[in-house]
Order: sequence, then C-alpha cells, then structure tokens
Amino acid sequence: MYSNIAANKRKTVYIFIFFIILIGGLGWLVSTLVGHPTLSPYILGGALIYSLITYYSGSKMALAVNGAQEIQKKDNPRLYRIVENLAITNGMPMPKVYIMNDPAPNAFATGRDPKHAAVCATTGILEIMTDSELEGVMAHELGHVKNYDIRVSMYAFALVAVISIMADFILHYTLFSNSENRSPYVLILAIVAIVIAPLAATAIQLAISRRREYLADATGALTTRYPEGLASALEKIGQYGSSLQKPNSSTAHLFFANPLKKGAVAGLFSTHPPIEERVKILRNMGDAE
Repeated sequence: MYSNIAANKRKTVYIFIFFIILIGGLGWLVSTLVGHPTLSPYILGGALIYSLITYYSGSKMALAVNGAQEIQKKDNPRLYRIVENLAITNGMPMPKVYIMNDPAPNAFATGRDPKHAAVCATTGILEIMTDSELEGVMAHELGHVKNYDIRVSMYAFALVAVISIMADFILHYTLFSNSENRSPYVLILAIVAIVIAPLAATAIQLAISRRREYLADATGALTTRYPEGLASALEKIGQYGSSLQKPNSSTAHLFFANPLKKGAVAGLFSTHPPIEERVKILRNMGDAE
C-alpha cells in the first residue's frame, strides 16, 4: 500500500509541473502576440492568484451547489461515529459532516486542509451500504483530506479555467488583429494552441483526478486495514449506479464515483478510473497482506 501511495504522489507532481509549464508557454505566446515579451511573468502570476481565490472559496461552493446539509451526531449517529472513529485513527481533526438528499450511492470530501475539511454522503449510500462498506467509503474520502487531494483538485480546476481563457484570447486576437509584422511561425503556434491547449488542460485535470482516486483508495484501505470493505462498496455502486439526479460537472471530480450520467465519451473524459480496475487493485492489496 505504501508503494502505491508514494508512486501516485510522484506521478501527480510530474503532471502538475507540466500543467504549470503549459500555462507558462501560453503566457509567452500571448505576450509575443501583443508585442510585450515582459508580459509573460505577469500572466503566470495572475493565474496563480486566481488559483488562490479558488482555493479559499471552492469548499463552500462545492457544498452549496450540491445541496449538502450539515449534520450533528444526533441527526445520524451511524455516519457521524464512523467519520469520528476514522478521524481519530488518522490523527486528524474531526471534519464537518454533511448529507445530500439523493438516492444515488455516492460521497465526496472537500476542504483546503484537514483543519477546514468536510465529508458528505448521499442518502442513497447510507441506505445500501453495510457498516464495513460505509467505513471503507468514508476512509477513502478522509484519505483525500489527509493527502491534500482537494487542494490539488482546486488548483487544477482553476488552472484549466485560466488556460481556457488564454486560449480564447489567443483565438480572438489572431482572428481580429490587423498586425502585419507578426511572424507566420507565431501564427502557426497560436492556431495550434487554440486547438491543443484546452484539450491538454482537460486531459491533465482528469489524469490528476484519476491518480488521486487510486491514492485515496490505497490510503483508505491502509486506514481500515480491510481493503475488502472498500472493494465491496465499489462493486455495489457499480451495480446500483452512481449518477446523481442533479449532477454538477464542476464538482464531479470530488465524488467517490462518477456522479455524471454516462455518455458516448464518458470513459475518455471521466474524472474517475474504472470501478473494475479499482476493485482489482484493492483485492490485490488484500491478497498481499
């Protein structure tokens, strides 16, 4: 389990470094197009400032758009005690606990760090899961908090937005600018950036989300010392389906299983790895112990 956690952390760092390089390259292209080479570092700085704003406000927004309601122990003793026991096991502060009124079995975690964390479960997952399965799911979500996954996801989401804005600017500037001294090579780069940059940014965000799901699975199994509980929960979700009644694509990457309705390109642009693959890895962890 420890090797899986370490490997996923390294891969996520590499992906994120490439993300920053991509923004830096687009910043250079924008500054070249407008004829101000010194503009590039300011663009990169603006992207980081935007990321910080998202970092501090994203948690409350995620809970609000999904209609999550905070509970106390008396409201749902079973869920609250499971989260409380897992927090003690992890040596973490007790996160706030929320419930979503949705029949689909799902859950998510949010918060910029363990001191400002929240976990949320749907009414559907509370109904169909045994205690060991629910414990596995909540251990997975607390694994996201413990590993600072939400921070990474928020930064990734913000940087994707910045790249999209920059690509849109390049498109409009290339189409409507009348500069005659612009190098044809710069124009070619601009066209390539318009097409490739948003796709690359989305692919990187999805890769980060998928890597983090594997990492949270490993962390959750390590916390409970019972990978089978989480594997069984995943299989049950695969049978029932995890699509929410009112899904929000901007927070889809936060959920335990993909909350969006399946489409023709669901596999290519899914923020979650296949359930079958996650179950297989968890079962292999159990066999190795």
